Amino acid sequence: MTLSLEDKIGQMLLVGFYGLEAPDYILEWLREGRIGGVILFSRNVESPQQVARLTQQIHEAAKYPALVAIDQEGGAVARLRHGFTESPGAMALSAAGNEKLAEQMACILGEEMKALGINWTYAPAVDISYNIDNPTVGTRSFGNDKEQVAIMTAATVRGFQIGGVAATAKHFPGLGNTAVDTHQELAVVGTSVEQVVINDLIPYRAAMHVGLASIMTTHTKFTALDTDYPATLSPVIVKRLLREELGFNGAVCTDCMEMKAISNHYSAGESAVLAALAGIDLILFSHTRTMQEAAYEGLLEAAQSGRVSLAMIDNANQRIAKLKEQYAVSDIDIGQIRNPDHLETADKAAHAGTVLLKSDDRVFPLKPETHTIALIEFASYLDSEVLEEGGQTGLTKILAEAMPQIEMVTLKVSAASATSAIEGIDDEPLQKAQKLAAESDILVLATRNAHLWDAERQMAEDFISRAKQVILLCLRNPYDASVLDAGTVLCTLGDATPSLQAAVDALMGEFTPSGKLPVTL
Repeated sequence: MTLSLEDKIGQMLLVGFYGLEAPDYILEWLREGRIGGVILFSRNVESPQQVARLTQQIHEAAKYPALVAIDQEGGAVARLRHGFTESPGAMALSAAGNEKLAEQMACILGEEMKALGINWTYAPAVDISYNIDNPTVGTRSFGNDKEQVAIMTAATVRGFQIGGVAATAKHFPGLGNTAVDTHQELAVVGTSVEQVVINDLIPYRAAMHVGLASIMTTHTKFTALDTDYPATLSPVIVKRLLREELGFNGAVCTDCMEMKAISNHYSAGESAVLAALAGIDLILFSHTRTMQEAAYEGLLEAAQSGRVSLAMIDNANQRIAKLKEQYAVSDIDIGQIRNPDHLETADKAAHAGTVLLKSDDRVFPLKPETHTIALIEFASYLDSEVLEEGGQTGLTKILAEAMPQIEMVTLKVSAASATSAIEGIDDEPLQKAQKLAAESDILVLATRNAHLWDAERQMAEDFISRAKQVILLCLRNPYDASVLDAGTVLCTLGDATPSLQAAVDALMGEFTPSGKLPVTL
């Protein structure tokens, strides 16, 4: 089929939208060939039945086969949660030390995505965890040993693609060595070319060896490689390093171009053109219709003027067509979502990836018949809505079922208060937490970002100083254990539901954690 220039430009764009149904303009763009597909977020997800209806609507409207993409890494970054099989995150899978189990878990996620009509996952994140202050990588990383990261990367890529969805290694050439969140500003790193080659590129080579379908670039400037442009817009990084040096022939996509690392410095149209000139195949605008329209018009104008050559556009379209052909959507059938085998594997993986850093056998496992026990939890942003409605967090719900007599309090530390003093937090739950810490025999203190957020660390230190005995439960980054002192430290390396269940099972003595921490504290 011969595509018009307008359609070829459209195939290079992926867009996002708000709502549980595709808006009319998205359906019209699909019918016109003005976009190559869509990306789904949590805002587009209510249930398996609803997602299946949505993707059916998208595929039926599309003039050409559509890509339906989603960030489904497992762990901290997963858009399909309630009603779907949840997976432990990358660091927990790595801690389990079982590449076959990681492959099985990725295959399960792939099978469920394929059953929903989704054919492209933006996973795995293969960034090496160099910098403990990195606000976005954390437990999304397989660890800080390049060889271990490479092994787990290859296993996960195999699993996703056996499951029927295109895998995406990200964020090329590596997002692990920065303390900057590219959603908020441009990250600039001075990592040498040699270090990039001998460290960051190792997982990508492993992924390519097993047939990796696609790679996503990072909005990070590597000054040793290109002093002018971040990786997403850099011909040096995309054309020379990725295509020529590594020999990657699969699809290359951007991270969202509406992230401030890009949008603070370039208009939507210009950033899309620069990405195409760099050698990017698929350009992602996840949120705003006006920016999506500007990107299309900017690309089309650049193609018509010759600024972006027809040869570049044709090469991109060939790779896009191959990706769509390899991961074509067949029948949408949600019957396999959350089947017992899937749930059993997720449970097995979460338990295997739980790490007991140190233990005081006087308090661990818990003995509720002889001790009064309290839980203080720093809530996940994922629980914000349920807390506002007066409900329980995932952890408190599971723990209350296992130990009804436990007293619990949940604290919310917002981004605005993340670096504030304790006095900046709501008084009532804080005072209740302080009272529980002082009066209970054993305090279970569940943290998520204490090593990054001053307010959380200060409060945690205050609770520990009041408590008689403390079990520190690190529900996200294990680095919290390096800034807080407790006699028992348990790390789940993520707070997906299976990992929370594993934490409670460990606290109750139902199993002894055997995971090995894949990062250095």
